Amino acid sequence: MEVTIEYAKAHFSHLLQQVALGEEVLLLQGAVAVARIVPVKSSLPLTRPCVGERTSGPVRWNTASFAALDETGMHELGLL
Repeated sequence: MEVTIEYAKAHFSHLLQQVALGEEVLLLQGAVAVARIVPVKSSLPLTRPCVGERTSGPVRWNTASFAALDETGMHELGLL
């Protein structure tokens, strides 16, 4: 994709979305190419997990998890 610098300023977030999908963007100043925005090869996934998809193990609760807070615990949470 080729765009002018003025267009890139006005639509930068959209251009970054296109780059994240693998497209290269060539920036033009007039008719002269001055820069290229290319996707970075990353090991991090670019997609979020689907609703209901497990990303970690189950949470284990014990009886202490539901105990009332004492004054120290309330202070730690900024409740007093």
